[in-house]
Amino acid sequence: MPRRAIHFAVLCAVAAVTAACGTATVPALIPSPTGSPVGTATIAVAANSKLGQILVDGNGRTVYLFAADTGSTSTCYTQCAQYWPPVLTSGFPIAGAGVSASLLGTTARHDGSSEVTYAGHPLYYVVTDQHAGDTTGQAVNNYGALWYVIGPDGKQIA
Repeated sequence: MPRRAIHFAVLCAVAAVTAACGTATVPALIPSPTGSPVGTATIAVAANSKLGQILVDGNGRTVYLFAADTGSTSTCYTQCAQYWPPVLTSGFPIAGAGVSASLLGTTARHDGSSEVTYAGHPLYYVVTDQHAGDTTGQAVNNYGALWYVIGPDGKQIA
């Protein structure tokens, strides 16, 4: 079975157990995309991606926008946010190499946490990206809309 199919099957099983048990999150099973507690997020440009110049976090992990989001308001919660975790920050995000600081911002999530935005788009990871430079979420139709990587100009790369 291909590795991506295995990841999907595991996530489906986690979702089923979560629904059956009535718990909203399973942090022990789905690690933080950054691998550490939330700090001040850095957003930078990866110039050598197979999709061209794309936005990544300070560890080189690809970030995505969700086409269903309108303005800077996130619409990805509960199961969606388990598969597509928001890029969170404890302070104003830092502009890394190639990023326009004027396009960075934040938006408040329902739980009071602060999600990073770029050109008004809330930013997300996808749990199937396992390494810096992975782009397994590109053009995936999931949770009612498409997900895309983002260029340094703040526009989706289709």
